[in-house]
Amino acid sequence: MHTVRIRDMTADDIDAVAAIRVRGWQTAYAGLMPQTYLDGLSAAEEAGRRRAFFAAAPPEVVDLVAERDGGLVGWAVFGPARLPGGSPPSTSEGELYALYLPPEQIGTGVGRALLDACLLRAARNGFRTLSLWAVKGNARARRFYERAGFLADGAEDTSDVAGTAVPEVRYRRTLAPPAPGRRPRPAPGP
Repeated sequence: MHTVRIRDMTADDIDAVAAIRVRGWQTAYAGLMPQTYLDGLSAAEEAGRRRAFFAAAPPEVVDLVAERDGGLVGWAVFGPARLPGGSPPSTSEGELYALYLPPEQIGTGVGRALLDACLLRAARNGFRTLSLWAVKGNARARRFYERAGFLADGAEDTSDVAGTAVPEVRYRRTLAPPAPGRRPRPAPGP
């Protein structure tokens, strides 16, 4: 097995990240969201959205990619937890907004390496906890996060995807503080 390298995402990675995200959605959410919606997802359209998000992201939002043999094999992004009701984002609680792999990379250790890098960076950036939302019916993802120490905290929400209600469950994990004598690193700038 070849080594996985985790690094900060650059603007040059956006097309590959968009393709990973679209394929990830189409695989992970088959049977959980309308198939016509999943079939209609476009990597080109997603790349346009990713470019806008990436350009406008505050420095607290961190996009990471996983590379193997010169190609991208995963993407994750985290930042301040989004709070209900339009409240300002949390400064002590982070949120894993997304983590996606191409289907052929599931079970290869790439996802765990990417998640571990997010946990480490989130702690270094001063977050005490990291939360995430998982689609309730996505048993594979839920098992993955549970094995990584995340626990469902009882919060649930529903997203509307093409007119279909998609229930989600929130997970949370306490982060280990940075090692003594090490100050948290500020998030990288734009």
